[in-house]
Formats: sequence, C-alpha cells, structure tokens
Amino acid sequence: MRVVLASNNTKKLAELQALFAGLPIELVNQGQLGIGEAEEPHFTFIENGLAKARHAAAASGLPALADDSGLCVAALGGAPGVASAHHAPPPPGLAAMTDREMRRRAQDAANNALLQQQLAPHTDRRAAFVCTLVAVRHARDPEPLVACGRWAGEILHQPRGEGGFGYDPLMYIAALGASVAELDAALKNCHSHRALAAAAMRQQLLQSWCRD
Repeated sequence: MRVVLASNNTKKLAELQALFAGLPIELVNQGQLGIGEAEEPHFTFIENGLAKARHAAAASGLPALADDSGLCVAALGGAPGVASAHHAPPPPGLAAMTDREMRRRAQDAANNALLQQQLAPHTDRRAAFVCTLVAVRHARDPEPLVACGRWAGEILHQPRGEGGFGYDPLMYIAALGASVAELDAALKNCHSHRALAAAAMRQQLLQSWCRD
C-alpha cells in the first residue's frame, strides 16, 4: 500500500520508514508527488496533523499519514508547541538559501538560540518532545487513526551532539545520559516521541488497514 507522508522533511521520512519497517506500506514524501505544504492554523498537534493528512490525501488520491510534532517547555506554558519549527523569526540570509536542508539548519539554530534566551530567567528546564501521528484512508475518512507519543527531558544550557535535527542538541534525556543529538539513530528510534507514537500507530494500522 502506497501512503503519502504529509511532509517534505527527508529525515522525518527516514525515521518513519524505519519505524514502520515490516508493514506492507510504502511511505513517499508529498514533495515527490508535487504536493505543497498544508496550512497549519491550529493550536494543537492533533488538529494540525489532521489538516495535513487530509490535504495530502485530497491532493494525491492516496491514503496519507501526517506527523505533527514539537517541543513543549514547562516554564513557557507549553511553547513553542505547534510553532516549534518556526519559533524564531527567519534568520538573515535565509531567503537567499536555495538548499532546503541548509535553510532548515539555519532556522534550527535561530530557534535554539531564542529558546535559550527565553529560558534564561527560569530554573525549571523541564520539556517534552510530543508527536501526534494521524492517518486517513482518504480526505473525508470519518475514522482517522490517531496515535500520540511524549518523550520527557530537560533543556541543556549548551548544545551537545551533532546528530538529529531541530532541538535535539538541547534536549537532554537523563535516563540515557545524553542529549538526543548524541544518540545514534537506532537508539533514538527505540525511545523517541515519534517511536512511541509510531508503535501505537503500527498496531492501529495492522488492525484497521493491513488485515486483508
């Protein structure tokens, strides 16, 4: 079964392909099908995830899977939340960058710098990566599949590690003694918010979509 991933993030696609390995599902980025990004006007991960899944399904005529995820920081009232990817204003020169991954790295650096500024007055640095996966068989599916995962940690004062993306270098997981950016892909895929959501989604897909 071919399923459109409502994202153009190649690293997210790779993570989800690994997490859904063994299922009779072929994930393909919406960008490969010429589908643009959906509007994400909502305040919650589940609402935005549903909007993205419906958009990809309507444009492709295929089942769709959307991942809406982000960082929720206790001292900031849950911010940056659904705005995690664009928490900071675009950094200087971003518009002139033609490479998508270069643009993403520049925005990530700006987001991380702003987060550190906002947390400077606070001693409470608890945070959680949150992921909501939404799958629809078609744009008007009355029974979307929804799975959520939450990975708790704390925000470091200085970034650590070279792996991952987004806020990974600042997110410290005490149980693993490392930042998320210091974890190898296999270990991250065992413990992450996306792994937790994907495990729950796998069960739902097997029960509802993949039985025949």
